[in-house]
Amino acid sequence: MSDKKRILVVDDEPDFCSIVQGNLEKEGFEVEVAYDGVQGLEKVHANPPDAIVLDVMMPEKDGYAVCKELKSDQKYADIPIVMLTAVASHVSSTRYSHYDGMSMEADDYLPKPASAEEITESLKGLLNL
Repeated sequence: MSDKKRILVVDDEPDFCSIVQGNLEKEGFEVEVAYDGVQGLEKVHANPPDAIVLDVMMPEKDGYAVCKELKSDQKYADIPIVMLTAVASHVSSTRYSHYDGMSMEADDYLPKPASAEEITESLKGLLNL
C-alpha cells in the first residue's frame, strides 16, 4: 500500500474533484483534494504529494501563483504539476490566457473539459508508470 502514488487535486469545483478522485483511485492512486490554492499549498507543505493536478482559476490563490511558488522552491520543484483550465484562446474576458499556462513551469497543461482519463494518462506519463 505504501507504494501507491499520492496525487493532490486542487480545484474549486467539488463535483469535478470527485470525478477525478474516483477515477484516479480506480487506477490505484491515493488522492487528496484541496478546494483553493491556499489550501493546496498547505497540503503540499504538510505532506508533499507525488504529483499535483492544479486548476488555474480558483479563489484565494490561483493555479499560476501556486505553480510558480512550488516550482521556485527547491523542496517542491520536482513535483510534477498538471495544470487544468477552462481558459481557451477565445476567452478574452479574463486575466488568464493559454499563453500564461504554457509559459508556466507546469509539467503538462490540459484544457478543460479534460476527461478523467486524459488526466490519468498525463499523470502516468509524468510519473513513468
